[in-house]
Amino acid sequence: MEQSDLKNIGTRLQTMRDILDITVEEMAEITGTSREFYTACERGETDIPISFLYKCAHHLGVDVTDLIMGETPRLSVYQVVKKNEGIPVERRRGFSYKNMSYLFKGRKVEPFMVTAPYSDEAQHAPIPLSVHEGQEFDMVVKGSLRMVVDGKTELLEEGDCIYLDSSHPHGMIAAGGEDCSFLAVVIPGDDAK
Repeated sequence: MEQSDLKNIGTRLQTMRDILDITVEEMAEITGTSREFYTACERGETDIPISFLYKCAHHLGVDVTDLIMGETPRLSVYQVVKKNEGIPVERRRGFSYKNMSYLFKGRKVEPFMVTAPYSDEAQHAPIPLSVHEGQEFDMVVKGSLRMVVDGKTELLEEGDCIYLDSSHPHGMIAAGGEDCSFLAVVIPGDDAK
């Protein structure tokens, strides 16, 4: 995310928190972060994980799109997102995530088109892992994806998919010598809605 985007998101977070008379300490507790990290997010001084934004949005009673774009989702029948469009979302440094349903209100899932960059270095290093509530569906559109879930490694090729309980440690890198594009559908858990 651009620095100006981070500042805008931080300003929206602070404004909504102030309107609802919620303390920084309460938001830090809700997001499972320190007071220092939370205030750095409000000041736009650090990358903001999407899982953090979902927890904030849920607690503030708004859609995550309100925080990211400053715009309330308004579509309720369907939304078309053309190729190479969607709003960029920072989830993991180096990866390109585009939210493909950002204007649809009342979403039950969050679909992202993701590009994982190929790196020779990443092939010989531990794959960074994450955990979040809910479930996830990933389908490779182009390239190859090496995926680790709960200590097991899978190699996914074009057309392959995986469905997982995302509360277990999981992570992925592009494999096969080229960038990998995949559709990731994140199904929030009960506490992240």
